[in-house]
Amino acid sequence: MKPTYYITTPIYYPSDKLHVGHTYTTVAADALSRFKKMTGYDVFFLTGTDEHGQKIEEKAKAQGVTPKEYVDPIVKDIKDLWELMNIDYDDFIRTTDPEHEKSVQRIFKQLYEQGDIYKSFYEGWYCTPCEAFWTETQLEDGKCPDCGREVRQEKEEAYFFKMSKYAERLIQHIEDNPQFIQPESRKNEMINNFLKPGLQDLCVSRTTFDWGVPVDFDPGHVVYVWIDALSNYITALGYMNDRPQLMDKYWPADVHLIGKDILRFHTIYWPIMLMALDLPLPKQVFGHGWILLKGGKMSKSKGNVIDPVVLSNKYGVDALRYFALREMTFGADGIYNEEALVSRINSDLANDLGNLLSRTVAMVEKYFNGVIPATRKGEAIDEDLKKRIAETPELLEEHMEKLELSNALSVIWKLISRANKYIDETTPWILGKDPEQADRLAEVMFQLADTLRVVTVLVSPFIPATAEKMKEQLQIPEEYLTWESLKTPGAYDFTAAMKKTENLFPRVELEKEEAGKGKAEKKGKGKKQEKAPETTQNSEITIDDFAKVELKVATVVECTKHPDADRLLVLKVQIGEESRQIVSGIANFYAPDQMVGKKVVVVTNLKKTKLRGVESQGMILAAADDSTLNLVTIDGDLPSGTQVR
Repeated sequence: MKPTYYITTPIYYPSDKLHVGHTYTTVAADALSRFKKMTGYDVFFLTGTDEHGQKIEEKAKAQGVTPKEYVDPIVKDIKDLWELMNIDYDDFIRTTDPEHEKSVQRIFKQLYEQGDIYKSFYEGWYCTPCEAFWTETQLEDGKCPDCGREVRQEKEEAYFFKMSKYAERLIQHIEDNPQFIQPESRKNEMINNFLKPGLQDLCVSRTTFDWGVPVDFDPGHVVYVWIDALSNYITALGYMNDRPQLMDKYWPADVHLIGKDILRFHTIYWPIMLMALDLPLPKQVFGHGWILLKGGKMSKSKGNVIDPVVLSNKYGVDALRYFALREMTFGADGIYNEEALVSRINSDLANDLGNLLSRTVAMVEKYFNGVIPATRKGEAIDEDLKKRIAETPELLEEHMEKLELSNALSVIWKLISRANKYIDETTPWILGKDPEQADRLAEVMFQLADTLRVVTVLVSPFIPATAEKMKEQLQIPEEYLTWESLKTPGAYDFTAAMKKTENLFPRVELEKEEAGKGKAEKKGKGKKQEKAPETTQNSEITIDDFAKVELKVATVVECTKHPDADRLLVLKVQIGEESRQIVSGIANFYAPDQMVGKKVVVVTNLKKTKLRGVESQGMILAAADDSTLNLVTIDGDLPSGTQVR
C-alpha cells in the first residue's frame, strides 16, 4: 500500500485576477506533489477559492450583478491560469460549493453547542479590502496597517470563538513538534508575538453583509472568513458532508503551503479550531516568503501586480515555473525583476540544459545515425560523471523533503554543468574524426545520453513540459523514466533512434537590450553544434576604473536580522574610527551571532541606499554560487580601516 501525502495551497480570494505571487505558491505545491507522486506516494493536492465576504459583495453591487455572478468568471480565469501553468491538482474547492457550505454550518453549530462559540458585540476599526478588524494601536496614521487604506469604526452583534481556551495546549504542541511551523523564524514569531502575550477571542460571524454562509440557527448572521475559509482543508475530504469520504485516508495534511502573510491564521486560528473539533493538527505549515518588487510587496489591493499570463506568453510556462522555484530561496523573500528572469532563461535553460540536449542528440545523429552502438569503451575520466549521475537523485530527495526547492534545482543543474564540462574534457568532435575511436566515442555519447535520461526524470516535477520534449528527442521508453529506474546506472541502451527537433529554450533578450546585442547573437548562429562552447569575455577595465572602488577592512561589532526581510542582516561595522550600518543579503548563510567579530571587506564609497526601509552605507563582499555563499575575509590580522588594493 502506498504512503499518502496531502498538500494544499491557500484558497485564493477571487476579488480580481491572480498575480505571479499566487502562481509561485501553486507552482511550488505542484512541484512537490509531482515529486511525491513520482517517488511512490498516493498524493492528494488541493487548491481552490475563498469566495465570500463584504469586499466581493460590494464589488458585485457596483457592477450590478450578484456576488456569485461576479466571482464565477474570475474563478474560471483562475482555473484557466492553473491549466496554463500545468498545475496538476486533484481537487479544486470553492467555498460556494453546497457541500462545503453544509459542513461550515455543521462545524459552526457544533462549536456553539459545545460552548466554544458565544454571542456578544464587536466594536473596532474595519478595513473592507483586507476584511480585517484592527485595534486603535494597530492602525498606522489612522489607516489599515496592511494596505494603507481608510478604515471605519464598526459595532455589531457577533459570535466569538474562545481562542484563549486552547492557547496553552497549542504552545505545547508547537514546542513538542518543531517541524509544525516552518521556517524556524516563523515559529518564534507566532509564539512570542501572538500566543504568549495572550489571545483575544476571535470574531467568527458578521451581520453587516449577507454574502456568506448563513448561521442556520440565527438568521441575520453569516459565518465569517476564519471558519468558512480555513475549514476547506477538511471539507474537501468529506468532513461533515456528502463528498467522497477521504478524511481517514489523507488527514492530517502533510503540509499547508502558504504565504507568510497568512501564517497567523493557519498556525493559530486553524489549529485551535481543529483542537476544538477533536481532530489531529496538520503535520506542517510552511510560510514561504513574498515575491517583492522594487517598490515593496506585490498585492491586488495596491495594483502593482505582475500578470503570470503575460509572462508565460512572452517567455514560456516552464521558464516562469523554473525562475520562480530557482531564483528565490523557499521560505525567504525574493525580488522579482525581468532582467533576472531573462538571465535564468539564457544561462540555465538555454545555455546549460538546452545546449546539452541539443549537442548530444545532434552528435548521436551525426556519428551514429541516432542509435548509440552497444560496443563501447570506457575510461577513467568517465567515473566522475557516473558518480554524479548516481548520487544526484538522493541529494534531490533530501532537499525536497525539507522543501528546499531552489537547492533541489541547484543539485540538478550541477549535474547538467558537470555533463557540459565532460563534453569539453572528452572532445567528441575530435574522436569523431578517428574511426579507431568509434568505441570510445560511443561511450562518451552513452554517458551524456544517460545523464540526460536522469535529468529528464529529475526536472519533470519542476518543468514537466520540458521533460516531455526531452523524452521525445531522446526517444526513451516510459519504463526507463521512472524514479525506480534511476537506481540502475545505464538502465537504458538507447536502442531507439534519437531525433533532434527545436531548441528547448531559444535565447531571449529584453527589448531595451536588443539593439545593442542583436548583432552579437546573429554571429553565433552559424556555428556547428558539436564545437566546444566559446567563452564569453567580460568588458575590460583599466586600473583607473578599478581605483574608483574604495575597499577597506571592517570589523563587525553588531548584527541583527532585518525587521521586514528574512534574507537581510543589518550590521554595524567599524572601519578605522568610523562606524557604519550596512544591510546585507546573507541571512540565509550566516546567523547574526556568527557575524560579530568577523573582519570583512566592504565597499565604502557606494552610494547610500535603503533596503526594505533600512539605510545601508556600503556593501560587504562575498563569493557565491547557486547554493553557497562565503564572505571575503582577510588572511592575517590587519586593523579595520586598512585599504584593500
